Amino acid sequence: MTPRRAALLVPALAAALLAAPPSQAQPGADVEVTVNARAGLEAVGDAAIGVNHAIWDSQLGTPEVADLLRGAGIQAMRYPGGSYSDIYHWRDHTAPGGYVAPGTDFDTFMAGVRRAGGQAMVTANYGTGTPEEAAAWVRYANVEKGYGVQYWEIGNELYGNGHYGAEWEADEHPDKSPAGYANLVKEYALAMKAVDPGIQVGAVLTTPGEWPDGITAAGDAGPWNEVVLSVAGPHIDFVILHWYPAGGSGAATLARADHAPVMVRMAREQIARHAGKDLGIAFTELNTTYGRNTQPGALFAADAYASLLANGVFNVDWWNVHNGMGNVTTVAGHTDYDDFGLLSSGNCSADGTVCQPALNTPFAPYHALAMTSRLAEPGDQFVAAASSDPMVKAHATRKADGGLAVMLVNRDPENAKTVALDYAGYSPAASAEVLSHGNGDTAITTTTGASASVAVEPYSITTLLLRPTAEVTGPAAPARPTATATDRTATLTWPAAAPGVKYEIHRQSGAHTEQWGETTGTSFTVHNLTPSTRYTVNLIARDGAGKVSWASPPVEFTTATPATSTCAVRLTDVTNWGNGYVGNVDITNTGTRPVDSWTLAFDWPTGWQRVDSGWNATWTQTGATVRVANADGNRVIAPGETVTAGFVASYHGPNVPPRVFTLNGTHCTTR
Repeated sequence: MTPRRAALLVPALAAALLAAPPSQAQPGADVEVTVNARAGLEAVGDAAIGVNHAIWDSQLGTPEVADLLRGAGIQAMRYPGGSYSDIYHWRDHTAPGGYVAPGTDFDTFMAGVRRAGGQAMVTANYGTGTPEEAAAWVRYANVEKGYGVQYWEIGNELYGNGHYGAEWEADEHPDKSPAGYANLVKEYALAMKAVDPGIQVGAVLTTPGEWPDGITAAGDAGPWNEVVLSVAGPHIDFVILHWYPAGGSGAATLARADHAPVMVRMAREQIARHAGKDLGIAFTELNTTYGRNTQPGALFAADAYASLLANGVFNVDWWNVHNGMGNVTTVAGHTDYDDFGLLSSGNCSADGTVCQPALNTPFAPYHALAMTSRLAEPGDQFVAAASSDPMVKAHATRKADGGLAVMLVNRDPENAKTVALDYAGYSPAASAEVLSHGNGDTAITTTTGASASVAVEPYSITTLLLRPTAEVTGPAAPARPTATATDRTATLTWPAAAPGVKYEIHRQSGAHTEQWGETTGTSFTVHNLTPSTRYTVNLIARDGAGKVSWASPPVEFTTATPATSTCAVRLTDVTNWGNGYVGNVDITNTGTRPVDSWTLAFDWPTGWQRVDSGWNATWTQTGATVRVANADGNRVIAPGETVTAGFVASYHGPNVPPRVFTLNGTHCTTR
């Protein structure tokens, strides 16, 4: 087939007319949720929902625990457990300086993995080990025993080896810098893949927005991620992030789940910029700092897992299966043992006055993972879902068997909500299977309800499992397109699929889509785009009978800054300390006339960034908008001249740079 290039103008009126119809609210509904099956997100792999196992846990690999994990739909299990990974020697099953419980060796772990029906994520010892020791482990696991372990991490949180001042991770290497780690990762990867070329090897990164992300230590060429990706990127297959968001209340903890999409996007941008290729992303440790084994932890788990997976993270592992009692408090009316575990350790406080439930009793996050596993099974595809109420988070998947699942997380601890659901690109049957887990529940309740409306309890997770009104088989989903963009145009390309189909091009806008056009070819060019703007686009194939496919995986691209402008701006991070930085803004007059009196304006991309102070200009911030007005000494910018204003900024999440700068209303080129 000869490619036929299509072009389309996208005025605002046409975009509005092509948008998905608004939700038809049910009478008395508190919340409107829109689910758009045309707006495809990422697919769910076979290692998506995971947990951590630790060699100091005497229950590791036992039949009871394996059966509980299988019952929750756990797909991956990580071993040998956090920082113990960097002191653990697999062959003799020792961890000098730490406790190793009896019956927790690698073979016992693998027996539990197999009984649970999952797969392993194994962390090779970097801190006190060698590439040869790791390669021997691969040989034992995959050649001698035939376990088929695919995913291998190189060490745990090595940025905690003292290089940035804090030291909790064992690292006996004289060079503790990111370059030292990255160069040895290359040796590990080469040695391990020489034994089994089919494995995937992962390297440790810092999580965007979490310490020590963005910090450049003395003598380093850049922050940890920049150096590790530049050096080790060609030799690895995925990157490893850990996330323990801070929060002293349920509201603060649950709000942190909103950071997930931004974290993943920033990680992808760093990978593309410094590794020059696509790498998988795994969050191999995740937990909270508040309500760890009560409902806030459960709500956070469900929301965070769904958000991360919808954005293409292939593996998320809860820390931990068992952990033990900490500081006992009451959270949302229930006893919280400050326990990182999914299951009770059955222990008591030092004075014996408070005891946990019986050993292996599931805590609330266990039920959250069980609920999420029903939402996101291997082979499913996330699709866009949006809620009119920020207290009710919505996630949805199109099921491999043709069904649809919608998960609603009510973060309101006091109020029940009636939710009206509207569906685009999918026609559900009138009834639905409804799964629910409320505050204090010890199990998941299953009932039959309506697909168009559901009542959700305060502090609850509710999942609707729907079937279509009629089974429809359409063409195969197109492959993910690629995009090449200028400041105002983008050309999408994709491989040819079955003959005789047309491809619809859909731009996502929240849970709505705008159809940009269609073509029988394998490329499409769109014009009149906005500079410095991020776009997300799917393809849908339609055959001659009008049957349509699932949406392709999305492609995301950002148009360039204006190709021509009378101003240019460069924002520089001069000194970063992990939750704030000193920055400079350089403003250049690229026009032919002097600028006499100026105001630079930009918006922070998130609600957790702000300017605290500034100099060489008057700095103000209202909401997310920052305005920088000239001082008396730099009021005039001559053609070709650059003026600089400095500032101190703070952030408590991913530090996303602004995309659009305007000088006296003119959109500037960003350098």
